[in-house]
This record gives sequence, structure tokens and C-alpha cells, in this order.
Amino acid sequence: MSPDSAATPPVRRLPLTGVLRVGRPSEIWFKPALSVIAAVAPPCLTLAALDRLDLAMYPMAGALCALYAHNRPYAARARVLAGVVLGMLAGLAVALVAASLTRNAVVLVTVGALLAAVQKTLCDATRIGPPANVVLTFVSSAALFAPQTLGQVPGHLALAAGAGVWAWLVGMAPGLVRPHGPERRATAHALNAVAAHIEAHGSGDGIGGHGYVRSRVAAEAAVQTARQTLSSAGGSPGTTRATTRSALQRLVVRAEFALAVPGGSRPDELRAWARQLRGGGQIPTPGERHAGKPLDAELAAPAQPLWTRLGPLAPFAARTALGCALAGYASLALGIGRPYWALVTAASLYQANVTLTWNRAVQRTVGNLAGLLLFAAVVPLAHLGPVALVLCCLALNFGAEALISRNYWLGSVCVTPMALLVTEFTGFQEPGRLMTERIVDTGVGALLGFLAAVAVTNHRAGLRVEHALTAVEHARTHAERALTDVHPVPERLDEARRGLAAALSDLRTLADTAAGEWWQRTRPQERVVLAERSGHRTLAATARGQGLRP
Repeated sequence: MSPDSAATPPVRRLPLTGVLRVGRPSEIWFKPALSVIAAVAPPCLTLAALDRLDLAMYPMAGALCALYAHNRPYAARARVLAGVVLGMLAGLAVALVAASLTRNAVVLVTVGALLAAVQKTLCDATRIGPPANVVLTFVSSAALFAPQTLGQVPGHLALAAGAGVWAWLVGMAPGLVRPHGPERRATAHALNAVAAHIEAHGSGDGIGGHGYVRSRVAAEAAVQTARQTLSSAGGSPGTTRATTRSALQRLVVRAEFALAVPGGSRPDELRAWARQLRGGGQIPTPGERHAGKPLDAELAAPAQPLWTRLGPLAPFAARTALGCALAGYASLALGIGRPYWALVTAASLYQANVTLTWNRAVQRTVGNLAGLLLFAAVVPLAHLGPVALVLCCLALNFGAEALISRNYWLGSVCVTPMALLVTEFTGFQEPGRLMTERIVDTGVGALLGFLAAVAVTNHRAGLRVEHALTAVEHARTHAERALTDVHPVPERLDEARRGLAAALSDLRTLADTAAGEWWQRTRPQERVVLAERSGHRTLAATARGQGLRP
């Protein structure tokens, strides 16, 4: 028996401590919170004034697209938001057509489960970011059970499309004030992450140790995110955007220099530059000796084709389809009138591995139960009239976005009463019955959704770790050969160092993912640790070989 398989049991204990721990809010939590209010309020208040709140579901579907892409540069944001709106319209169209052709609830649940799987897969493959597939699945699943005729579908889609265009404008509007805000924030985050790593491990003690690896990977991920953000910022040579991007590139390279040789950098200097980037003032300029190599060649590298990213996501698509279908069927069997609640609960659970999916199941359940108490307190106010109902939904929308980055369960506290109030757009609903059905659907969706995650084993997780180990070994060998050249070429050393750093970061991410899966045949933890230790030592040697010294 190998040391790896002997040291690690095939089944991992599910955590209970820390699942509900409240963290710090997202740095830009107020951006999606304010954007969704600006996108949802005009169409819904207009329909309330016209006494046609029964149509509000359709423009709200388009308006919710304003939640996406707030961390992306505006050139990329324009494309991503357009894609989200089109994806939302596609899912809504399928749902509305299905609802108009059949009222068979089993067929509708099946369509909803398949739609949820497609939405989950595409959102993960395109790395769309939060709120990912959950909002799209909520919209399409709810539409499946909205009374519909085929002749009404074009008009309802037009309402959603109009609100989607408005959401796109809302999402792009901040660029008129701070056109380079996302790039500056990403660069500042990289500088702060590297500063934190240097403060914790700047002496070089413990290279390859667990704490060092975690800190190093977090800093490397922040630098990589900054690179990707700058690569998507666009801008033709000679333009203001290109000039700003070049200035930020120099700071990213400076962060990379500090990460390569922590002893030759000052964390307070990195943090000072990060603080200057937070405002709208002039971008700080590091000394020429810290300028390093430009990133233009790297920024021009082609992105990985979408189809190559779909294969590894097959287990997640299967989990989503199975879990959502089982949750919806069980809700129907229990006589619940809104099986899409159970379906959406299941769809919201699926994360990178079973352990994280368990965490989300606990968070979703606790948040929904607490949200029912908030609903009981809010519903008398919402029943004062259509405008009051819309205002309550807007307030809950804002609260959800303000809290969800602290912990998912806190956001669910506001999402749950908002989802219940949306059902009243078409008419009064008895609160007690709504609350009872929501409790049942939450339990059914969380339980069966999690069981589907356990049943569909992701054996590819362990295989991808093996491939990552091989990639690290190849990258380390390439770096050592570049170091031992009689006449080392700086460009080759630089390429080798970056390649090894990226391979080590991928290995840690994949190892963490595989560690949270159940029933893996082997978990090469010892080999991962040894590969990380030797890899980080080679990284340090490569940096010294490049002459990266203060």
C-alpha cells in the first residue's frame, strides 16, 4: 500500500464548524447592490403604477442581469453583460415555450433540470463569476410554471429584453466616472496580497511548508487575476486606456518581482501604491530598476477554447441535472404547488467538490429558515399596496447583495422573503401556506441535491491532480535547465519562472478540489507536498538566477 493511500481515508468527514462564520464584505459589495436597484426599480414601479404588476416577472428577469461582471474592465464587461442578457433570454424563451405547450408538471420539471445543468456548465466554463447560474436558473424555472400561451411569448420576451438592455446600460454607467476602476482595484489587490505574503514569509523560512504554500498561492492568484484583468481591458496603442494599462502593468510586474524575491521588497511600499490606486488620482510609478519585463507578450496569448473546458465539467452537469430533477419530482409528489423552489435550491448547492457543496447546503437551509422569519415581519408592510410590494422587494434585493459576500446564508436571509413576495405580483398569496411550502421545498431541495452530489462521483478530480503533478515536474525541469545554461538567457528564465509559478498554483487549486471529493481511489497528498516544496525552492533559485535583486 502506498503512503498516499494509507494516509488518507477515501471518505472525508463533512465539516460543521465554520460553515456559518461571517467574513468581511466584498470590497465592491455596494456596486451590484445599487446596480440591481437601479435596474429593477424603473420597470417594476412603472408596472405597479399601471396596475400590471402581474407582468413584472419578465422585466425583472432582464433587470437581474445587472448583478453580473462588476469586477471586469468595461471593455470586457460590455461583452460579458451582453452574453448574460442573451443567455437569460435563451433560457427564458425555452421555459416560456415549454410552459405554453404543456402543463404536465413532470415534463416541466425535467425541462427545468436540463436547463439548470446547461446553465451551470456554461457559467462554469466561461468563468462568468457570481451570481453564476443561480439567477438564470431561478428565472427559467419560475417561468416554466407561469401560465402562458404561445401568442404571449414574444411580448413577454420583449419585456425581458428591454429590461436586459437597461441592465446593460446600468452596468456600464460607472465607466463614465471611473473608466479604469476595475483594473486599478485588481492591481491594488495584487500588491496587497504580495505584501501580506512578504510580511508572513519574507525571511524565507518554511519555504514549501503548508503555510508558505497557501500564502504564496494566494498572492500568485492575485497577480494572475491582475494580469487577466489587464489583458481584457483593451485599448489601442496611444489611447488613454492603453497608457493606463501600461502604467498598471509596471505595478503588476513590480508585485511579481516582490513575490519572486521577498527579501528585496518592502511591504509598506507595496501597500502605499495600493492605497494610491484606490482613488482616482495619478497611478504611482515604481523605480526603473523595478520595472522588469513588460507583460505585452503574455497579454496577447490566446485564451483557452471554450470546448476544451467543458469536458472536466461533465460530473457537475450530471449532478445538477440529477439533483434538480429529483428535488422537483419529490416536491410534486408531496403536493407542493411550486416545485421550482426545490429545483432552484438544488441548483444553488453545487460547488467545486462535495465538501463545499455540503457547506452550501447547510448555509442555504439556515438562511432560508431565517428568511422565513423576516418574511413574516415584512409581509404586512408589503400588503399595503403594489408600490409597497415593489419597494419591499427592492429593499430585500439590496440587502441580499450587501450581505451575501459575508456568507451565503446571510444573503439567503433576504433572498427567501424576496422570492416569496415575487409570487404576489400576480395576486395575494396566503402567507402561512407560502411559508410551509418554502420549508418543505428547502428541505427537499437541499437533501436530494446533496445526495446527487454524493452519488455522482467525480473521479476526474484525482486524475487532474496527477496531470498537474506531471505539469509541475516538467515546468521544474524546464526551469532548472534554464538555470544551468552556460549563458542563461533572461527571457528564457523569465518564461520558465512564470510557467512554474502557474503550474504550482494550478496544482494547489486542483489538490484542494480533489481533497473535498468523496471516494477518490488515491489522494497523492505526499507527492503534492513534495512537488510544492521542490517547486517553490526552484522558483526562488530561478528568481536569483535572473538577477532579481534590489
